[in-house]
Amino acid sequence: MKVIVSILFMAVVMMLGLSTTANASTTATTTSAITTIISQDDDASANVTEEITFHQELKKRFIEGGPVFMSFVLICLILGLAIAIERIIYLNLSTTNSKKLAAQVEDALKSGGVEAAKEVCRNTKGPVASIYYQGLDRADESVEAAEKAVVAYGGVQMGQLEKNVSWVSLFIALAPMLGFMGTVLGMIDAFDNIQSAGAMEPALVAGGIKVALLTTVFGLIVAIILQIFYNYIVAKIDSIVNDMEDASITLIDILVVYKNIDKCDRG
Repeated sequence: MKVIVSILFMAVVMMLGLSTTANASTTATTTSAITTIISQDDDASANVTEEITFHQELKKRFIEGGPVFMSFVLICLILGLAIAIERIIYLNLSTTNSKKLAAQVEDALKSGGVEAAKEVCRNTKGPVASIYYQGLDRADESVEAAEKAVVAYGGVQMGQLEKNVSWVSLFIALAPMLGFMGTVLGMIDAFDNIQSAGAMEPALVAGGIKVALLTTVFGLIVAIILQIFYNYIVAKIDSIVNDMEDASITLIDILVVYKNIDKCDRG
């Protein structure tokens, strides 16, 4: 559900952006003429004109790249960003202060036993707290049973952290491939024009080559943007997994100490 909401949000943002650039495109010529007549040396007017020209140029280049392949590249960007943002939010919410949690669990074990420690885990969000809860749930059986439960549930939590990340890597690979396909088709179109004209005219070749280069550029831009998000997500997952492993070792040590104290009290 979160992924669907993120995708819809990104789609709305992109559509609003395209609508804004379209409005800017219709008024760019008039604005430029007015600012030129008023003052050519006015720096503020020059900056405004330059900013509008940038958006106009971006839209122009996007349209010149061809609506078919450029639309596919845009879809890759929207879907990739939606999934990446959803993962980043999820991973940040999954981050837990494991040292503080371990101290709270240890204090709860000493004061109220396993049930008190489990209550601490219930009130704490994140995969580390979930692993602690599964280990404590098997603590009455043996330390070995608790350790097996921690390892098994750790694999489940790792799968949750890596969910949908493969789709981001797919869009990273797909965007430049679509761009290269547009490049090939643009070159074919250029040679078709030459063949139809029966002569080698620069204007005929330039149009097809320009389309070819634009599709490649936009595909690479999308891949670069998504690659940055992907690397951050992978680094965040690695950090949480390492934290989970350290926390698991700490929990087993806490349970060993608790079992030994419990045996001494019974003896």
